[in-house]
Parts: sequence; structure tokens; C-alpha cells
Amino acid sequence: MILLVRHGESEWNRAFNRTRVDPGIRDPVLTDTGRTQALSVAVDLNARGVRTLLASPYRRALETASIIAELTGATIEVDPIVGEHAAFSCDEGSARTDLEVAFPHLDLAHLSEIWWPAMAETEAGMRARMGEARAILAARTDHERLAVVCHWGVIRALTGRTVGNCEIVPFDP
Repeated sequence: MILLVRHGESEWNRAFNRTRVDPGIRDPVLTDTGRTQALSVAVDLNARGVRTLLASPYRRALETASIIAELTGATIEVDPIVGEHAAFSCDEGSARTDLEVAFPHLDLAHLSEIWWPAMAETEAGMRARMGEARAILAARTDHERLAVVCHWGVIRALTGRTVGNCEIVPFDP
């Protein structure tokens, strides 16, 4: 089983949960609560023997993965295939060059400068992308030591479940 992990609470999540209105925060970072959630999930993932993190390139996922990796010693791979379903302001990513400055410890050279999907990605487009993600994950040989740090929409598309921030969902691709 692969473990799917939703990123920690972001500034966008905090504002949206209060108002239920898109607050217009592009590619948000984690809140203090989100960083605490990431530390907590890191302890759990370390106990489960996770040694590789496959992370979405959105800042909230990269920050969550970086916190987890710092505690667990896991390596981080970055792949936009597990990026969020582009529907809200938070789903417009940051350019690769900006991410390289913010996350100098990560190898991001393989990303396009603009790597995120067009806004208002269709459901069919999301399903197709998640079909590709499922195939990529199924082909991996490190399932028992792998966690995917991703998003609500990804987990919903792959499992049918809706989850809170930093929840872990076992997944058999």
C-alpha cells in the first residue's frame, strides 16, 4: 500500500474554512497549524518506515514534504502529476524558478517553468491525469516505503474519499 497524505493547513484553507469564499491566495504556504500537522504526520510516517516522498509542486505540499523529510530522513521527488485539480486561486502554482529559490534543497530542474494545469481543469482532464498518476504509482516498486504528499482533489479522485489536512489514506494503485 502507498500512503496518500494531504498537505497541512494552508493560508488559503484557513481563510476559506472561515468564509466559504475563495480568498484569492495564489499558491499559499502553510499556517503554523499546518506546520504542526506536518510534524505530527512525520512521526506517523517515520514509524511506518516511509523513506520516499512523492510531492506535488505546490508550495503547501513542498513545505509539508520538507518538514516530513527533515524528521524522517526521507528523500523527496517532485511530480506535478499529483498536483491539485485546478479550480481555485490556490491552484495557480509558482514558477519553477521561484520554487527553486524557496526550496533550494529540492531538484526541480525537470519541471517546466509553468507546470500547473490551466485553471478550471475539467473533471475529464482531472480523471485522465489521475489515471496517469495511478499507472505511475502502480509501476513503482517501493509501495511500502512511499508516501505521496498531495491534495484533497487528488485523494478524492483516486479513492473517493474527502479528507482533512494531513490525513493519511492507504491506497492500492
